[in-house]
Amino acid sequence: MVIGILALQGGIEEHRAVLERLGCQVRLVRFPTDLEGLDGIVIPGGESTVMDKLARAFGLAEPLRDALKSGLPAFGTCAGLIYLAEVENPAPAQQTLAVLPVRVRRNAFGTQKDSFEQLIDGQPATFIRAPEVVAAGDAEVIARLADGRIVGVRHGRNVAYSFHPEENGRTDLHEQWLRNLRGEKHV
Repeated sequence: MVIGILALQGGIEEHRAVLERLGCQVRLVRFPTDLEGLDGIVIPGGESTVMDKLARAFGLAEPLRDALKSGLPAFGTCAGLIYLAEVENPAPAQQTLAVLPVRVRRNAFGTQKDSFEQLIDGQPATFIRAPEVVAAGDAEVIARLADGRIVGVRHGRNVAYSFHPEENGRTDLHEQWLRNLRGEKHV
């Protein structure tokens, strides 16, 4: 499988390490031509406003949105979730791809110094200035905190999380997404 990683800014190398460990061929995506022939794309954590500005500057935002709307599966973490969704509290002039039918609140868990780790389904999840899903629309909720806050959603072959599984060396969520891309059942 050829999996792209939106390589404008953020946790690119951490996702690359996980995907390569799982046997994927990885392509860094910076320009529209990099989208050709992908089986899926990872939108990493980082800074969603910078990601947006760079994607528009490189002429990538519209082709990426079109590819996603045409069925290119996505796996997003933190800022990736923000960039894939609609945002309740966007930064000035911030745009998103708005391809996931969910609404998120940016920085819902506080500032950088408020970062924390929590177990979700027995596995570590790192939250860094994380968004919260405030309206899941017709997306399936696949991860919640103990207090009920939504931190993971699936819609078709797209998944997105508020946290960073790649920061802890977790591979299970990437593996589930890849199995789904291959047509295998959700576990």
